[in-house]
Amino acid sequence: MDFMDSGLYRDITDYAHDTPTWVQHTAETGTEAGLLVFVALFVLAWWRARRADTRAFAIAALAPLATAVAYVCSEVLKSVVTQERPCRAVTDAAPSLAECPPHGDWSFPSNHATIAGASALTLVLVRRALIWLTAPLAALMAFSRVFVGVHYPHDVAAGLLLGTAVALAAIRLGTRPAIRLTETMRTSQAPAVRWLTGPGPATAPARR
Repeated sequence: MDFMDSGLYRDITDYAHDTPTWVQHTAETGTEAGLLVFVALFVLAWWRARRADTRAFAIAALAPLATAVAYVCSEVLKSVVTQERPCRAVTDAAPSLAECPPHGDWSFPSNHATIAGASALTLVLVRRALIWLTAPLAALMAFSRVFVGVHYPHDVAAGLLLGTAVALAAIRLGTRPAIRLTETMRTSQAPAVRWLTGPGPATAPARR
Protein backbone atom coordinates (compact mmCIF):
# COMPACT_ATOMS: atom_id res chain seq x y z
CA MET A 1 0.00 0.00 0.00
CA ASP A 2 1.40 3.41 -0.98
CA PHE A 3 0.53 6.23 1.41
CA MET A 4 0.39 9.92 0.54
CA ASP A 5 3.44 10.62 2.68
CA SER A 6 5.57 7.80 1.28
CA GLY A 7 7.46 10.39 -0.78
CA LEU A 8 8.20 12.39 2.35
CA TYR A 9 9.33 9.20 4.06
CA ARG A 10 11.75 8.55 1.18
CA ASP A 11 13.06 12.11 1.33
CA ILE A 12 13.69 11.90 5.07
CA THR A 13 15.36 8.50 4.96
CA ASP A 14 17.51 9.55 2.00
CA TYR A 15 18.57 12.62 3.94
CA ALA A 16 19.29 10.46 7.00
CA HIS A 17 21.81 8.42 5.03
CA ASP A 18 23.62 11.62 4.01
CA THR A 19 24.10 12.79 7.61
CA PRO A 20 27.27 12.11 9.64
CA THR A 21 27.52 8.77 11.39
CA TRP A 22 27.26 10.36 14.83
CA VAL A 23 23.93 11.93 13.85
CA GLN A 24 22.61 8.56 12.72
CA HIS A 25 23.70 6.87 15.95
CA THR A 26 22.21 9.69 18.01
CA ALA A 27 18.88 9.31 16.21
CA GLU A 28 18.89 5.55 16.82
CA THR A 29 19.38 5.93 20.56
CA GLY A 30 17.71 9.31 20.98
CA THR A 31 14.16 8.02 21.24
CA GLU A 32 14.94 5.67 24.11
CA ALA A 33 17.01 8.37 25.79
CA GLY A 34 14.09 10.75 25.44
CA LEU A 35 11.83 8.27 27.21
CA LEU A 36 14.29 8.16 30.10
CA VAL A 37 14.24 11.97 30.26
CA PHE A 38 10.46 11.89 30.54
CA VAL A 39 10.67 9.28 33.31
CA ALA A 40 13.11 11.50 35.20
CA LEU A 41 10.78 14.48 34.75
CA PHE A 42 7.84 12.44 36.10
CA VAL A 43 9.86 11.55 39.20
CA LEU A 44 10.94 15.17 39.68
CA ALA A 45 7.36 16.39 39.22
CA TRP A 46 6.12 13.92 41.86
CA TRP A 47 8.86 14.93 44.30
CA ARG A 48 8.14 18.64 43.94
CA ALA A 49 4.38 18.05 44.18
CA ARG A 50 4.77 16.40 47.60
CA ARG A 51 4.88 19.92 49.03
CA ALA A 52 2.16 21.29 46.75
CA ASP A 53 -1.59 21.39 47.25
CA THR A 54 -3.70 18.28 46.71
CA ARG A 55 -4.75 19.19 43.16
CA ALA A 56 -1.17 19.74 42.01
CA PHE A 57 -0.07 16.47 43.59
CA ALA A 58 -3.01 14.61 42.06
CA ILE A 59 -2.11 15.78 38.55
CA ALA A 60 1.58 14.96 39.07
CA ALA A 61 0.66 11.47 40.25
CA LEU A 62 -1.76 10.97 37.36
CA ALA A 63 0.75 12.08 34.70
CA PRO A 64 2.56 8.72 34.26
CA LEU A 65 -0.72 6.81 34.60
CA ALA A 66 -2.34 8.90 31.86
CA THR A 67 0.70 8.25 29.67
CA ALA A 68 0.34 4.51 30.27
CA VAL A 69 -3.34 4.70 29.25
CA ALA A 70 -2.34 6.47 26.03
CA TYR A 71 0.19 3.72 25.31
CA VAL A 72 -2.45 1.02 25.77
CA CYS A 73 -4.79 2.87 23.40
CA SER A 74 -1.98 3.04 20.86
CA GLU A 75 -1.40 -0.70 21.12
CA VAL A 76 -5.11 -1.42 20.65
CA LEU A 77 -5.27 0.84 17.60
CA LYS A 78 -2.21 -0.87 16.13
CA SER A 79 -3.90 -4.25 16.38
CA VAL A 80 -6.97 -2.89 14.58
CA VAL A 81 -5.21 -1.04 11.74
CA THR A 82 -2.38 -3.58 11.17
CA GLN A 83 -0.35 -1.28 8.93
CA GLU A 84 2.96 -2.68 7.73
CA ARG A 85 6.19 -0.87 8.59
CA PRO A 86 7.54 1.40 5.83
CA CYS A 87 10.96 -0.26 6.08
CA ARG A 88 9.27 -3.28 4.47
CA ALA A 89 6.41 -1.69 2.54
CA VAL A 90 8.32 1.10 0.74
CA THR A 91 10.63 -1.01 -1.36
CA ASP A 92 12.36 1.83 -3.22
CA ALA A 93 13.33 3.74 -0.06
CA ALA A 94 16.76 3.82 1.51
CA PRO A 95 17.40 1.03 4.05
CA SER A 96 16.30 1.92 7.57
CA LEU A 97 19.03 2.98 9.96
CA ALA A 98 17.39 1.03 12.77
CA GLU A 99 16.54 -2.65 12.56
CA CYS A 100 13.12 -3.05 10.96
CA PRO A 101 10.69 -4.52 13.53
CA PRO A 102 9.34 -7.98 12.71
CA HIS A 103 6.09 -8.55 10.85
CA GLY A 104 3.22 -8.16 13.29
CA ASP A 105 4.85 -5.23 15.07
CA TRP A 106 2.60 -2.78 13.26
CA SER A 107 3.41 0.78 12.29
CA PHE A 108 0.30 2.91 12.92
CA PRO A 109 0.31 4.76 15.24
CA SER A 110 3.81 5.15 16.64
CA ASN A 111 3.97 4.01 20.25
CA HIS A 112 7.01 6.17 20.91
CA ALA A 113 5.29 9.26 19.53
CA THR A 114 2.16 8.47 21.55
CA ILE A 115 4.16 8.19 24.76
CA ALA A 116 6.08 11.35 23.91
CA GLY A 117 2.92 13.34 23.23
CA ALA A 118 1.21 12.11 26.39
CA SER A 119 4.28 12.74 28.54
CA ALA A 120 4.79 16.23 27.17
CA LEU A 121 1.15 17.20 27.69
CA THR A 122 0.81 15.84 31.22
CA LEU A 123 4.07 17.43 32.38
CA VAL A 124 2.91 20.78 31.04
CA LEU A 125 -0.29 20.37 33.07
CA VAL A 126 1.92 19.85 36.12
CA ARG A 127 4.13 22.85 35.37
CA ARG A 128 3.46 25.11 32.39
CA ALA A 129 7.06 26.28 32.05
CA LEU A 130 8.03 22.72 31.07
CA ILE A 131 6.48 23.25 27.64
CA TRP A 132 9.79 24.73 26.47
CA LEU A 133 11.45 21.39 27.21
CA THR A 134 8.78 18.75 26.70
CA ALA A 135 7.27 19.97 23.42
CA PRO A 136 10.58 20.08 21.48
CA LEU A 137 11.65 16.78 23.04
CA ALA A 138 8.41 15.08 21.97
CA ALA A 139 8.72 16.49 18.44
CA LEU A 140 12.33 15.30 18.15
CA MET A 141 11.45 11.84 19.45
CA ALA A 142 8.63 11.55 16.93
CA PHE A 143 10.77 12.76 14.02
CA SER A 144 13.58 10.36 14.93
CA ARG A 145 11.26 7.41 14.28
CA VAL A 146 10.85 8.52 10.67
CA PHE A 147 14.51 9.49 10.40
CA VAL A 148 15.69 5.97 11.28
CA GLY A 149 13.13 4.51 8.88
CA VAL A 150 10.70 2.58 11.09
CA HIS A 151 7.64 4.85 10.78
CA TYR A 152 5.79 6.92 8.23
CA PRO A 153 5.31 10.63 9.01
CA HIS A 154 1.58 10.02 9.50
CA ASP A 155 2.37 7.35 12.10
CA VAL A 156 4.19 9.79 14.35
CA ALA A 157 1.74 12.65 13.74
CA ALA A 158 -1.13 10.38 14.74
CA GLY A 159 0.83 9.15 17.75
CA LEU A 160 1.44 12.68 19.03
CA LEU A 161 -2.24 13.59 18.60
CA LEU A 162 -3.45 10.35 20.18
CA GLY A 163 -1.11 10.71 23.12
CA THR A 164 -2.10 14.28 23.91
CA ALA A 165 -5.83 13.62 23.47
CA VAL A 166 -5.96 10.46 25.58
CA ALA A 167 -3.71 11.88 28.29
CA LEU A 168 -5.77 15.06 28.54
CA ALA A 169 -8.99 13.06 28.84
CA ALA A 170 -7.44 10.77 31.46
CA ILE A 171 -6.24 13.72 33.55
CA ARG A 172 -9.63 15.42 33.40
CA LEU A 173 -11.50 12.27 34.35
CA GLY A 174 -9.06 11.24 37.05
CA THR A 175 -8.30 14.51 38.83
CA ARG A 176 -11.25 14.57 41.22
CA PRO A 177 -10.86 10.96 42.40
CA ALA A 178 -7.11 11.52 42.70
CA ILE A 179 -7.66 14.62 44.83
CA ARG A 180 -9.91 12.69 47.22
CA LEU A 181 -7.39 9.87 47.40
CA THR A 182 -4.55 12.32 48.07
CA GLU A 183 -6.50 13.97 50.89
CA THR A 184 -7.13 10.57 52.46
CA MET A 185 -3.51 9.46 52.11
CA ARG A 186 -2.14 12.69 53.59
CA THR A 187 -4.14 12.06 56.76
CA SER A 188 -3.12 8.41 56.97
CA GLN A 189 -1.47 7.08 60.11
CA ALA A 190 1.02 5.08 58.03
CA PRO A 191 4.36 6.97 57.71
CA ALA A 192 5.14 5.37 54.34
CA VAL A 193 1.84 6.57 52.89
CA ARG A 194 2.35 10.09 54.20
CA TRP A 195 5.89 10.10 52.79
CA LEU A 196 4.60 9.04 49.38
CA THR A 197 2.13 11.89 49.12
CA GLY A 198 4.18 14.39 51.10
CA PRO A 199 2.98 16.87 53.71
CA GLY A 200 1.45 19.29 51.25
CA PRO A 201 2.17 23.03 51.23
CA ALA A 202 3.98 24.38 54.24
CA THR A 203 1.83 26.43 56.54
CA ALA A 204 3.10 29.76 57.81
CA PRO A 205 3.65 29.86 61.59
CA ALA A 206 0.95 31.69 63.46
CA ARG A 207 1.84 35.20 64.63
CA ARG A 208 1.91 35.89 68.36
